[in-house]
Amino acid sequence: MSELTVVHPAEFGVERLLSECRETRTRRSGPGGQHRNKVETAVVLEHLPSGLRAEAGERRSQAENRAVAVRRLRLRLACGLRVRRVPSEPTPRWRQRVRQGRLQISAEHADYPALVAEAFDHLVLQKADMRVVAIDLAVTPTQLAGLFRKDSMAWEQLNRLRTEHGLLPLK
Repeated sequence: MSELTVVHPAEFGVERLLSECRETRTRRSGPGGQHRNKVETAVVLEHLPSGLRAEAGERRSQAENRAVAVRRLRLRLACGLRVRRVPSEPTPRWRQRVRQGRLQISAEHADYPALVAEAFDHLVLQKADMRVVAIDLAVTPTQLAGLFRKDSMAWEQLNRLRTEHGLLPLK
């Protein structure tokens, strides 16, 4: 009997992710003048199954704020929500990003939160052992650490996970 791999919400397309969210719009004060103070351009997204939230209000456009909030929510989901991946091998998305043992991804890329989620899921299964997970994901431990280093929230969560398993935080 084979088990299916559960898809992490950080991997969802925008429409699917938004279908699991409650979206509220609000006004925010700050730079932007009258337009910002009179129009509800700030967006707050709450992922209903997990309760995780993200918001954005720094842009004058509601559409831009929604896009920023979606990206922040994906990253929060990647850092704060675990799924069991069976079998425990890299996804096609991960394999596509690895070339000659090097993980090639920018923190701004749409796939970044999904890769962070995948790496965290593997780390949880392997009790935060970076070497074992790096081998499983066909990268070096330095490349794996570099993935988390690109975002402060991911980096803090990695060190929290390491501490929970009795390992020293990475610097």
